Amino acid sequence: MVRARSKRNSVFLFSVLFLYIGQLQAQDARVTFRIIVPLSTPHNSRIYIVGDAPELGKWDPGAIELKHENDSVYTLEFNFEIGRDVEYKITRGGWNVQAVYVDGHIPGNSRLVVEKDTEVIIRPVGWSDGMVAVSGRITGTVRYHRGLKGEGLRYARDLIVWLPPSYEKSQGRRYPVLYMHDGQNIIDPKTSFAGFDWQVDEVADSLIHAGRMKEIIIVGIYNTPDRMIEYSDTSVGKAYAKFVVHVVKPFIDSTYRTLPDRANTAVMGSSLGGLISFLFAWWYPDVFSKAGCLSSVFTHNDGRILKDVEAYSGPRKNIKIYVDCGGFAAEATLKPGMDKMVDLLCQKGYNEGTDFEHFYDASADHSERAWAARVWRPLEFFFGE
Repeated sequence: MVRARSKRNSVFLFSVLFLYIGQLQAQDARVTFRIIVPLSTPHNSRIYIVGDAPELGKWDPGAIELKHENDSVYTLEFNFEIGRDVEYKITRGGWNVQAVYVDGHIPGNSRLVVEKDTEVIIRPVGWSDGMVAVSGRITGTVRYHRGLKGEGLRYARDLIVWLPPSYEKSQGRRYPVLYMHDGQNIIDPKTSFAGFDWQVDEVADSLIHAGRMKEIIIVGIYNTPDRMIEYSDTSVGKAYAKFVVHVVKPFIDSTYRTLPDRANTAVMGSSLGGLISFLFAWWYPDVFSKAGCLSSVFTHNDGRILKDVEAYSGPRKNIKIYVDCGGFAAEATLKPGMDKMVDLLCQKGYNEGTDFEHFYDASADHSERAWAARVWRPLEFFFGE
């Protein structure tokens, strides 16, 4: 009798365990993305999917390549947890070559709420490099420098340098310098993401002529395929920072009439470019006295920078910080990180209005257009007359 009861108990426990495992397995759903590319797609193109999930490369547009089934069809399968909210886009390996679905218009992120096994069929009508009209132009004088290399970095990179209105005429004058990340997106609409740049040249030129801002030199440092790891607190991110401090800045100071001291040296960027801008000033307060952090991903890597600032017990770093974000679509996810950073700066003795400023625009999305609309704020805060 004892043995029979024990056997029945074992069968019951095994059945419960089997059902539990089955329920766990049922929590995932298979999602197949099937991309049917248009006839305008260049021959031998490689097609990628990019999104907010780690499985989709965390917004690296050239990380997750689809399998080429035939001349026009590319597919890839993923297992996502049921209930997962996934945002994604299709590219040919870069943000300047993303799929478009209405002629001449860059789309927002596509969205999928995973409910069951699903096949997502996507039919782009073209690609952004062949359909997007460039908006804007370069204002003022720019110069280009190609192929600068840094130790610990896989890719050489280019610089674009914007010179202030009086630079050519006032030969004895020296100028503050603003270093900006994602350099191809800040001045030249022909090289910028989606054909629209930050218009920092137009904005700075207008503020200078209105007497609201000092004349400055702006240096745009182009990004590379390693952008995600270069713009964060990684060994490659630290190598990138050393490259800017020990290669780019000395080159600029020796080539142009700069004011090279820390008081006249600032850094700025958006998204991960905003995060690395903060890190530049945090790591090198003797080099950068100002950091503009637009739409910064302060929660990146489990909020490591927030934890570092919170744990810091040394003397207050003598830096000025500008932080902001929007509230539309995916941009809204950045606000908790911004709010936490503002709280930490206050706790560390920084005073709003003098040591730091923050700004929130509930209607702004995560785009060059949004950053162009408010880049005047950090420019005036750092270099206002």
